[in-house]
Amino acid sequence: MTEHDEFRELIQQAKAHAEYYQMLGITHIGSSAVAQDASLRPTPSAPVTEIPKPIAPAVIIPKVPMPAELSIALFDEAPAAPNANETLEDIRRDLGECQRCKLWSTRTNIVFGEGNAQAQLMFVGEGPGADEDASGRPFIGRAGQLLTKMIEAIEIKREDVYIANVVKSRPPNNRAPEADEIKACRPFLWRQIAVIKPKLIVTLGNPATQLLLETKIGISQLRGTLQDYARTPGIKVIPTFHPAYLLRSPDKKREAWEDLKKVRAFLRGELE
Repeated sequence: MTEHDEFRELIQQAKAHAEYYQMLGITHIGSSAVAQDASLRPTPSAPVTEIPKPIAPAVIIPKVPMPAELSIALFDEAPAAPNANETLEDIRRDLGECQRCKLWSTRTNIVFGEGNAQAQLMFVGEGPGADEDASGRPFIGRAGQLLTKMIEAIEIKREDVYIANVVKSRPPNNRAPEADEIKACRPFLWRQIAVIKPKLIVTLGNPATQLLLETKIGISQLRGTLQDYARTPGIKVIPTFHPAYLLRSPDKKREAWEDLKKVRAFLRGELE
């Protein structure tokens, strides 16, 4: 094989590589694109004396769109490292007049949360009821009045804790929030927790407990146990019954009181 034949074979190999990258959807292979045949042909007046060595292209892997269920932008998921300078006001501003799930169409007011932004103790329920939807404040109806008594029973003032819900809009007929509604709203709760940095979170009922502990285990098995908050080391969780459930099942109040005594003991440094 002559030098010209070898050079022509190199050109064919380069073209084959270019076609292969094009099939993969790669349009850029480094700072130097594959040259066309005409630019590589030797001129008659300049005989080829040395065969140039082919340069391995710097392959750029094409970007593949992330599946929707993993996309951070889809539901404004909280970043892995929360903004240290973020405030509750920033989060409320981002929430806006939220239409991220279907609950917006039946609500009256968004119920964001309220209380001490530097609270050691935080309560998280499942969603607003009728009174909360009308006022825009969490836990002010009958269940809220019971929650206030529960907080005062462990010698803490309501204004010294922070109270929020898994979803910020009322589910119709006070039903449990559905999976897509929780998914749309949970980033805002995660961000609230990241800003407040409570020492302890009391989850009220199944939706809050299962979300913050990332579990499918029910409240009856988990209530009264000291758990780790799944997203932030150092924050603890004690699940207990939701006050609305206690109104329907007053015989469970004794168990809830046992849970609250553990909350008090933990905050006093008597429980680890």
